[in-house]
Amino acid sequence: AGDQILFTGYPPGRNPNENVYPSCGSIVAKQLGHLNPELPPYVMIPRHLPGVESAYLGKKYSPFYTQADPANKATWPQTGGKFEVPNFELTNGLDFNRLDSRRGLLNGFDSIRRDIDNTGNAEAMDKFQQQALDIVTSPKARDAFNLDAEPMKLRERYGFMPQYNAPTPDRCGVPSWSQRILLARRLVEAGVRLVTVDLRWWDTHVKGYETMRDGFLPRWDQAYTALLTDLEERGLMDRVMVVAWGEFGRTPKVNKTGGRDHYPGVFSAALSGGGIQGGAVVGSSDSKGALPKERPLHPQDVLATMYRHLGIDTKINYTDFAGRPHPVLPFGEPIEELF
Repeated sequence: AGDQILFTGYPPGRNPNENVYPSCGSIVAKQLGHLNPELPPYVMIPRHLPGVESAYLGKKYSPFYTQADPANKATWPQTGGKFEVPNFELTNGLDFNRLDSRRGLLNGFDSIRRDIDNTGNAEAMDKFQQQALDIVTSPKARDAFNLDAEPMKLRERYGFMPQYNAPTPDRCGVPSWSQRILLARRLVEAGVRLVTVDLRWWDTHVKGYETMRDGFLPRWDQAYTALLTDLEERGLMDRVMVVAWGEFGRTPKVNKTGGRDHYPGVFSAALSGGGIQGGAVVGSSDSKGALPKERPLHPQDVLATMYRHLGIDTKINYTDFAGRPHPVLPFGEPIEELF
């Protein structure tokens, strides 16, 4: 449920895994379109999360999923591996001439299908097929996803920390997210409008202090610092806004296994770039970290801040499948203190 609120600004429906309202990435794709016509405007690394879909905007505004995970040690140069997004290369025996012939045949069949389709699915499939063909036939698109094009020194700056096996029994371990974050920078620099990077898992139910000290924080500090430094060195900090947050906080009280459990009452977000001055702390909690104290903010305020940076009016309405209008955000204002 928390994912849905963070991505859409709206509460979830009956099924928290399905979007009732479009995600911020889908709104950006709809409003701003392609910055680089050879790349999707909205990318999710590495796979689906609840809340990231396009809902009533239509499937063509859903994210492109990399599916392959640059956090997987098997893709690292140190292991002789290579990060590759599936289906980016032509299969053996297929050249571009044959691909064009197949595309022509497919277009012929599609014209018949569109004549009998009244659901909009054909149009969405046409969009996906064209996007896939654009990526396969575009060297620039493939290069944007090519982590091996980065100097090894820079990849090491982001980090190759091995997976940390947290003591929480229901989680397999904490991956090294850093290469996911580096890939996001490559994509934004190449012209992707919005990239979402999944940084799960952050559970600290058991031995929370040790898990944060040895697992999460070293990996996060290295990767986040590397990203901001990298953006600054490339002259991208004013153009790119980085929003780092999770969908809830942790209980003020330590549980019997030395950890902290899920807690929606208070949590924080870190915003950088995009004209933000830096160094500001907006809002506070009480001494126990249980309740907001000064300047309470909502996820919708963070989303409104991001939308303003992108030039998107949050009061614009889109109609759902029943014809009812819904604004981009139900409420929320940009956080002025950040600027």
